[in-house]
Order: sequence, then C-alpha cells, then structure tokens
Amino acid sequence: MISTLEVAPGSVTGVGADDEVRLMTPADDAPEAEVSIVIPALDEEMTIGHFVDWCKQGLATAGVTGEVLIVDSSSDRTAEIAVSRGARVLKTPRRGLGRAYIDALPYVRGRYVLMGDADCTYDFRELRPFVEKLRQGYDFVMGSRWKGSIEPGSMPPLHRYLGTPLTTWMLNIVYSSRFSDIHCGMRGISRDALRRMGLQSQSWEYASEMVLKSVHMRLRTAEVPVRFLKDREGRLSHHKRAGWLSPFQAAWINVRAMFVYGAEFFTFRPGLVIFALGLLLTLPLAVGPVTVGPVHFSLHWMLLGLTLTVVGLQSFYVGCLAQVLHDYTGMARKRWLRAFPYTRTVVISGAAFLGGFTMALILVVEYVQSGLALSAASRIAYVGVLGLVLLIGSFLTFTFVLLLHALALRSDTVYGPQR
Repeated sequence: MISTLEVAPGSVTGVGADDEVRLMTPADDAPEAEVSIVIPALDEEMTIGHFVDWCKQGLATAGVTGEVLIVDSSSDRTAEIAVSRGARVLKTPRRGLGRAYIDALPYVRGRYVLMGDADCTYDFRELRPFVEKLRQGYDFVMGSRWKGSIEPGSMPPLHRYLGTPLTTWMLNIVYSSRFSDIHCGMRGISRDALRRMGLQSQSWEYASEMVLKSVHMRLRTAEVPVRFLKDREGRLSHHKRAGWLSPFQAAWINVRAMFVYGAEFFTFRPGLVIFALGLLLTLPLAVGPVTVGPVHFSLHWMLLGLTLTVVGLQSFYVGCLAQVLHDYTGMARKRWLRAFPYTRTVVISGAAFLGGFTMALILVVEYVQSGLALSAASRIAYVGVLGLVLLIGSFLTFTFVLLLHALALRSDTVYGPQR
C-alpha cells in the first residue's frame, strides 16, 4: 500500500519548498531514522528495486536505523517500484541533480545523509565505513574510487585517466585540499552541515560545490574507499543518453563552479605580489630617475610601477572580499574588519587623496606653465605620478572599505554572527 502526501503551497518552509513536490511513502514507513540515504533518480526502473534492497541491506549490516529517500523525476515506473521496496519517494519536476538535493532537504529526517546514484554503480551494501566516520564526528565523508576499486568497463578512459584526475588536481591546487576523487558520487554529510552549506548548484556541479564549500566551512573531512561497478547490461548512463558532448559540458560547469567559489586563489596572493612589485618600481623613483648598474630607471618604469601597483591593490582587495563572501566561520570578517576599521580607513584614505591631489595639481601647474608640454627629465613629473598612485589607491581603498563592511553585514545574516 502506498500513501501519497500532496504538498500544498506554503506548507513546507525552507530551501526547496515547492508546490510542485509531493511525497510518496510506503505503508511501513519508519517514524525515525539516524541515516537518510538521499538519491536522485531519472528513469531508473531497471535498477531502482535492487538499489533500494542494497540500501536496506547496508543499513542492517551497519546496525543503523535509516530511510531511503528517492528524489524522482522519472516518466517510467521508478517511483512505484521504489515505494514497493520500502523507500520514500519525493516526486519533483525534472530540473537537475543539484536541485534534487535542494528539494529533498526539508524532507530529510536522519541526522546523517548519504548520497549516491540509483544505478547500482556504487555498492550501498557497504555503507558501514561512512556511518562509522560520521559517528566519529566527521562532518563530511567522501568516497574514493581511487582508494577502493574500479571495475573494468565501469568508467570511460577519458574520465578515468584525464577528466577526474585533472579536475581533482585543479581543485586541490585552488583550495589547498587533499582529495583523491572529487567526483565520487557516494558521499556522506551531517544534515546540519548540509543545511548550513546552502547548495545553489542546479546540475552536475553540485558535486564540486559540496567539496569546495566543505573547505570553506572547514568541515572535519575524511575519505573512505568504495567500489565502483559498471552499468547493468542494457542500461545507458545519463551522459550517454545526453550525447557525446555531455561529459564535456559537465566538466566545464564543474570547473566554472570551482573557479567562481575559488576567486581568492586568483586574486589575493597574486595581488599582494603584484602590488609589492609595483611599489618597488614606484617609490624609489618618486624623487627622480635612478640608475642601477647598466639599467636606467626613468619615468616609463615609474608608469609601469603605477600600473602594477593599481592592479595589485585592486586584486588584493577583491581577494579579501572573496574571503568574506564565502566566510562560514566568521574568521575572515573578523580579520579584515579589524585591519580596515571604517573610521580610521576612511580618514587615512581621505588624507592620501588630498596628498595625491596636491602632487597631481603641482604637475598640472607645471604642465600649463611649460606651454602644455611635459618633459620626462623634469622631477615634477615623478612627483605627479606618485600623486596619481595616491589618488587611485585612496579611492580604491575607500570603495573597498564600503563594500567590506556591507558584505560583512550580509555575511552575518547568511552565515551567522562572527565567532
């Protein structure tokens, strides 16, 4: 017997509440669960029955009370088969893997959440290591096919030898992490961490978003080996169903998510290096040209220094804002608000702006008095360039401190007050 709960508009609050969603429950639905196995499914009637059986067996072997929640967007009998095997089914419109987990979150009852695929490529009969790690206090537990086993024929060579190793390496570089398999679909996370994570991705990139947000959140993370099995005979993977371009599209949107959430990597430290190099070229030339051995540093070098100083300072400030934008712990907000208090920073910026304006004005006067011409040999030109550095730098600093304090207020609302 199957019972269906129609969800009326406004009856469910939180992420994923939707009047197009309805919950189907089996007659013997358990009232409580320590572990929720949450699985998106799309036209998986060939495997869904065996998969639910595997989940039930895995929960029994691990000695844990649990539920199986299938987030189904199928047009076949996937939902009916899943419910008949004892799973709860959340019927949703067809709108992507990431959105499936967003939709499911209000319906998750377990303290821990296990994720995976409904195609029996991950062996959920062996979920005990995930439960053990979660019970030990780990917030996020990734499966690793590279630490486990990959059945011959289960993974295309392009994915196995290029796609997954390359994108895993890229993420580890950008986020200073040590994952071995960022695209493994079998993973576990505490419900509290999943809620705080606030997934936004609608499609394949949710997998990378979870991994990189676990780094931003400083979650206690572990990896466990898993077995990756090949598709059942007669079943086509979703990538093959979508066409030959699908794996490349999935790779691109994953890399896009990686870079969008990792903007700090490209801006913060590179900005500091470029800024320091710019000052190294600019400040010594403020009093005139300098000769070091065979190299004569003149106004052209100083203009290059001005460019590097401005680009570096802007890049550094963007990196600071990127840290605050993804600041789950409050540490970045606390650090940068302490380094750039509003009143002191605005006063210093104003003073620097006036100083720079005065220097630039001296250059303008010299320009007018010289018949609207400037001589590269004039020391006034060097003072004027330094004035431009102060003008631009002070304006960048003023606008940065405005954005910093505004973004800190927003982050307090999104992530909670600073700790």
